[in-house]
Amino acid sequence: MKSQNTRYSKKFKTISEYINSFPEDTAQKLRTIRKITNKNAPQATEVISYNMPAFKLNGIVVYFAAFKKHVGFYPLPSAIKSFRKELTKYKTSKGAIQFPLDKPLPVALISKIIKYRVKENLTKIRA
Repeated sequence: MKSQNTRYSKKFKTISEYINSFPEDTAQKLRTIRKITNKNAPQATEVISYNMPAFKLNGIVVYFAAFKKHVGFYPLPSAIKSFRKELTKYKTSKGAIQFPLDKPLPVALISKIIKYRVKENLTKIRA
């Protein structure tokens, strides 16, 4: 438990540093989310915000973070609302989705959500 407390008190500077602070099985899921996001939002910038990995493109596209039993995926409330039917098997809140660490990541769904968020953020530029 001490290592988790140390992890949360550490201020991360890069997404790689954040990912590498986790056990390999968790780190692999985080790397997968990073790869999916880079593929579907290639213009987005990687940042650490609120001490979590995030991608920015005219605002935040998505945040993600690892916890003891799940990866938290934070695509903002609009995406949760838009994909609510596809998210029924996951624990969700207004702006968060929990992907259990003991289950495969829903790669296609994550890709769709990221594409939705990119389009939403780029639409803000035109408005």
